[in-house]
Amino acid sequence: MTDSTQKLISYPVWDKTVRIFHWVNVLCVLGLIAVGTVILNAKALGVPSDGKILLKTAHVYIGYVFFVNLTWRIIWGFIGSHFARWRVILPFGRQNWLELMDYIADLKNDRPTKPYLGHNPIARLMVALLFLLMSIQAITGLVLAGTDVYMPPLGNTIKEWIAVDASTVDQVKPYSKEGVDEAAYKNMRNFRKPFITTHYYVFLLLLMAIIVHLLGVVVTELKERNGLVSAMFTGNKVFKTKPVDLE
Repeated sequence: MTDSTQKLISYPVWDKTVRIFHWVNVLCVLGLIAVGTVILNAKALGVPSDGKILLKTAHVYIGYVFFVNLTWRIIWGFIGSHFARWRVILPFGRQNWLELMDYIADLKNDRPTKPYLGHNPIARLMVALLFLLMSIQAITGLVLAGTDVYMPPLGNTIKEWIAVDASTVDQVKPYSKEGVDEAAYKNMRNFRKPFITTHYYVFLLLLMAIIVHLLGVVVTELKERNGLVSAMFTGNKVFKTKPVDLE
């Protein structure tokens, strides 16, 4: 029987939680990139202070959804279905290293790669990188939310830090010096600096990683034709031969 006449068999891989996480994450990341880009270029775009506060507030609210969604996915990696688990996803261990070397060798020598129901060995590297970068963005973003527009979870603590005294805490507002102790405010901004620097550069790294990820998905879809993209809607991939990582 030739490849062209072999029957495609559908296998379940991504559970509903993984699929919901993925698409909520896509929407959040797109929203955060869009609003974040405007914030970064606010001066050039002539955005007034009130507009900056509104943009940053919107950025934080999208960030909350992003954080909760990411946190739930991290938890699901310990309690979810087989292919959702970190022990299957993360590129650690001798076996993963051997699979990676084998997969790269097949690509270099233009041989058919082994079919993987879950992430192939190269994809595991990208997934690990994406989760690392997103986690850094989520954590630094929460700090910045408190030190810039005084939003939870750190906002009230920051306001108490920089207020002249307890009676002026409620007067502390974004882009206002009313009720603010200048020395304390300067110290707070020094504390904030490494977080904003990290957030900015990881944002750029995340953009590059997303582009590489998308290119990888397109190339893999065209090369293997296993329904990689549609699997994030249906939960299933299709194969002509049994996947090597099928339990």
